[in-house]
Amino acid sequence: MANNKEFIVLSRQDAVARNNSPYVNLKVANEEGNETICVFDVSKIDGPKVGQLVRFLTIRENNGKKSCSNMDMVSGQFPTEEHPLYKLVPRPINRELWDESIQNLLALCTDETLKGFILKQADELFPKYSKYPAATSVHHAFPGGLINHVYQMLHLLEGIYPVYPYQEDIKIERCIIATLFHDWGKICEYNVEGERLENAFLLGHIYMSANYLNGLLRDLGIDKHEINFIIHCILAHHGQLEYGSPVLPCTPEAQLINLIDNISAKADVFNTTGNMEKAFALGTNVVKG
Repeated sequence: MANNKEFIVLSRQDAVARNNSPYVNLKVANEEGNETICVFDVSKIDGPKVGQLVRFLTIRENNGKKSCSNMDMVSGQFPTEEHPLYKLVPRPINRELWDESIQNLLALCTDETLKGFILKQADELFPKYSKYPAATSVHHAFPGGLINHVYQMLHLLEGIYPVYPYQEDIKIERCIIATLFHDWGKICEYNVEGERLENAFLLGHIYMSANYLNGLLRDLGIDKHEINFIIHCILAHHGQLEYGSPVLPCTPEAQLINLIDNISAKADVFNTTGNMEKAFALGTNVVKG
């Protein structure tokens, strides 16, 4: 179908087909909504980058999937702040939101040692997470997406914990620390452009997150039993063995971390997927009213 509308690139995922032909999945947006378009014969050094304008002369559609050839794509400029599409590019949250959420959660804590640890680590993690994506394509796949994902989980925790049934079963400090560190390994798994590094295949972010946090807590002198409960939340946060977690959630804190992780990730998928577009992370097409 003819298109030639102007879009702005929200995220980019480079890949290679079975015939060794390069292609790219571009998540793009304009005032009418979002689209994901597979563009064939595009190498890593070619085509538009995140935040760049682009037009598609012709787009083919098949069962909710859209594609075009490199010849039908025209890359544009990087827009200024005055351009109407500039505001559509996702960007890291500001520091004030992060600090406010941390302070609200600290007010719920009673373990003074872990409170101090949370405050120190939250301060150090913010600038690091603000540079990295949370994923290559599925959710929060843009530079700084990692800080937005972790913030959303913290903010969800703020709202859910006070109304959680059987609140006495939850140690909130475990949940806060696990939320802060559950995806720490992604700063070792990806570069800031979202390309997978060697450690993504050798170790994976779940192991790297758990191993790093275990060392920090051990150095702090935290009891081994308490460390195990916190690390379990990291190991189990994907919720299912087939999704990469080596263990299933077997504590209320681990189950809660899995749930808020899933809410943040799935909400981002719904938000960034176009109407009637296939969302593979959901296993269905997204319908927007």
